[in-house]
Amino acid sequence: METLGLLAGGIGSALSPDLFGLCLVGVLVGMLVGVLPGIGAIAAISLALPITFHLDPTGALVMLAGIFYGTQYGGSTASILLNLPGTATSAVTCLDGYPLAKQGRAGMALFITTISSFIGATLAIVVMMVLTPALARLAMSFSAAEYFAVMLLGLIAASALSTGSALKGFLMVLVGLALGMIGLDVNSGQARLTFGVFQLLDGISLVALAMGLFGVAEVFNSMAHPDADRRASRVRLRDLIPTRQEFRASVNPTLRGSVLGTVLGSLPGMGAAVTSFMAYALERKISSTPERFGKGAIEGIAAPEAANNATVQASFIPTLSLGIPGDPVMAIMLGAMMIHGIVPGPRFMAENGPMFWSLIGSFWVGNLLLLILNIPLVGLWVKVLSVPRKVLYPAVLFFVCVGVYTTRSNVFDIYLTLGFGVIGYLMNRFRFPTAPLLLGFVLGPMMEENLTRALVISRGDLMVFFYRPISAMVMICALALLIVTLLAPVRTWWKGRRPVEGAA
Repeated sequence: METLGLLAGGIGSALSPDLFGLCLVGVLVGMLVGVLPGIGAIAAISLALPITFHLDPTGALVMLAGIFYGTQYGGSTASILLNLPGTATSAVTCLDGYPLAKQGRAGMALFITTISSFIGATLAIVVMMVLTPALARLAMSFSAAEYFAVMLLGLIAASALSTGSALKGFLMVLVGLALGMIGLDVNSGQARLTFGVFQLLDGISLVALAMGLFGVAEVFNSMAHPDADRRASRVRLRDLIPTRQEFRASVNPTLRGSVLGTVLGSLPGMGAAVTSFMAYALERKISSTPERFGKGAIEGIAAPEAANNATVQASFIPTLSLGIPGDPVMAIMLGAMMIHGIVPGPRFMAENGPMFWSLIGSFWVGNLLLLILNIPLVGLWVKVLSVPRKVLYPAVLFFVCVGVYTTRSNVFDIYLTLGFGVIGYLMNRFRFPTAPLLLGFVLGPMMEENLTRALVISRGDLMVFFYRPISAMVMICALALLIVTLLAPVRTWWKGRRPVEGAA
């Protein structure tokens, strides 16, 4: 009953004019960003981050969170209508969504994805209400050794589960850790890795790094590989309602995708792109007619959309309860909280209880708004998709530069952003994942702080991480995962060297 009372208070706070307006702005911006291919939640949140400096911390988090989960609803629109994923998490929706559009069932597909997204998000919010306080209470007993161990496991998991080569993901984590060390050392006051550039004494701006690696890099990539002109399918309101058979076919996949996304999304390193593809693969595996997938199967859009929205909401669990971002977007959210003087982690619930329940209330309000607004706004999104890219991308670059400059009023940050944009473009071209780099950059300073604290308390004894049961167990898991990650390329190389049996 206490939880229900706190939830009622949170929803009441979220319905106040200020928070409701910020939530509405967040979800609308998120839907727009999700519809437009090549921008994504990270670039949108990075652009909005300087605006939140003028808001109170609760309002800032409500708006940024609305942008985050709003992109998941909008991302399926371009996937279904144009076969162009608005976000990476909605790429799998193209496989069956676009064939349905070509069959004249685009409206039904959009309706199913909206309902599935809402159900997935709802289940994840319920789990978050129960699990986050419990995890926070458990983590109250954590020492510096446990914090370091859990963060280490999160970084290794992020590199191991990143798309492409796990070894490349691990290398990008190391690069992120190095970038996070730039500036003055907190303990000694010595300049590190500045190479005589005094503008780097304050370190690299999170906004500049995120905007460059994701926003500017995506613009460069889209400009280098322009898409062919495509016309979106026309959607009529009377075509939205699915038949009884189509509705029944979507129920179980939606529930399975919701559970899968919630469970895996609560683990650090499991992004929505991973869980959506896993949900699609699961449905195809258990289907009695797998040949339908890729040709317009309802299950192929219901399960991934439920999974990615559940993952987005569940990713707040490790961030708020442990202070460990589950994906790159949550890393930026964590950075935004720290900028506002909020320290996420075990003490977050005790010190910021009203803020937590207001955020939970905004999740319910925001997802209900998305459920109501998504379908009526389809016609508007179709018109937005017709905006020429040669107009859209220069405007995005302009707002990126303005946003970066207003963060610290430093022209040098604009140069950094453009430089990271070029680096991000090259990383994408040579298939180096950018997400582990951002996670390493955000978690690096906190890992260093807890490592130093643990070693000071233990007088330099490295075995301090194995004395306590929780830290020992987490460290063993982290080291085992690291060994498996590093040995995977060797195992692949060895299999390639073995002669085929029966060969001359």
